[in-house]
Amino acid sequence: MKETDILIVGAGPAGLSAGIAAAKHGAKVLVIDENRKPGGQLFKQIHKFFGSREHNAGVRGFRIGEKLLEETEALQVEVLLGYPVYGIFDDNLALYGSANGVQSVKAKKLILATGANENNLCIQGSTLPGVMTAGAAQTMVNLHHVQPGSRVVMVGSGNVGLIVSYQMLQAGIDVVAVVEAAPSIGGYGVHANKLRRAGVPFYLSHTINRIMGEGGVQQVELVELDHFQPVPGTETILDADTVCMAVGLTPMVELARMAGCQMVEIPSLGGVLPLHDEDMRTTNPNVYIAGDISGVEEASTAMEEGRLAGIAAAEALGYLTTECAAQEKDAIRTRLNTLRSGDFGQKRADAKEQIVNYFHQGGKQ
Repeated sequence: MKETDILIVGAGPAGLSAGIAAAKHGAKVLVIDENRKPGGQLFKQIHKFFGSREHNAGVRGFRIGEKLLEETEALQVEVLLGYPVYGIFDDNLALYGSANGVQSVKAKKLILATGANENNLCIQGSTLPGVMTAGAAQTMVNLHHVQPGSRVVMVGSGNVGLIVSYQMLQAGIDVVAVVEAAPSIGGYGVHANKLRRAGVPFYLSHTINRIMGEGGVQQVELVELDHFQPVPGTETILDADTVCMAVGLTPMVELARMAGCQMVEIPSLGGVLPLHDEDMRTTNPNVYIAGDISGVEEASTAMEEGRLAGIAAAEALGYLTTECAAQEKDAIRTRLNTLRSGDFGQKRADAKEQIVNYFHQGGKQ
């Protein structure tokens, strides 16, 4: 059985950032991820980040991932890839799969950075070949350099739908339409305007009524919505061979449930997620969370939450003083407040404050 100070499940931006923050102060850190490549979503993100310099403005996502990997290697953080974690049990014992069968690791503290699953729509024809999530299409295009199709309909105008649509355009794929059930675009204007300039039509207050084809997607029928209800007689048919769903994410909380963490439902952050305090500590005092498992936000936020969880866990183990930890945590919280400012961020800031209040009220909503 392996032993470590801190076990981190998930080698995405939150998990790697947590490992770096804890290892900088001397903690022994083990990171386990079921994927064969570290970095999570960052290695699919070929676009440049924007915002402030401290949040990697002007740097492409995969470059940020490479930098995180370099830091983990320099700090001798152990990273096990291709190893799924099956469960967390009493006394902080975790079981994971490996080439040599099921293995165990015992940690003093755990940080869960398991991310989120993509949502999908259950509609007529949604099981046809050619229907996939936006993340799957992004993986095909940016990692494997394979076109998922030649004529794509994107469902969802949040940042994921907008960014992936533009990346498919860059890969030579015709984006036939971006379909959005709401009356307005959900993502940042800077992403939407790039699509508009490329001539991609937006169908707002519309949804897919059905997907048609023999052996694969051939046509997509749209219908107009009035207060999210279909309007008969407004159907429009588009020729397409691919449908991508960018309709939100749901936090992956299975391991947190096994660890006995109390859950809370916050729809604006993706649904059910572990209750946690301002240090990312759950109701199980040995378990911390970071990234999309704590509420679906952006990669920059995930990295900051990872740093916060890593420092808090290292502090709890005595690797840095309360004063030093407080100084670092205050700086991180200031950056998080900046990321959660403005029209898009305020709802997330309010939701996070709500979660912390619930935590200190003993989990009462």
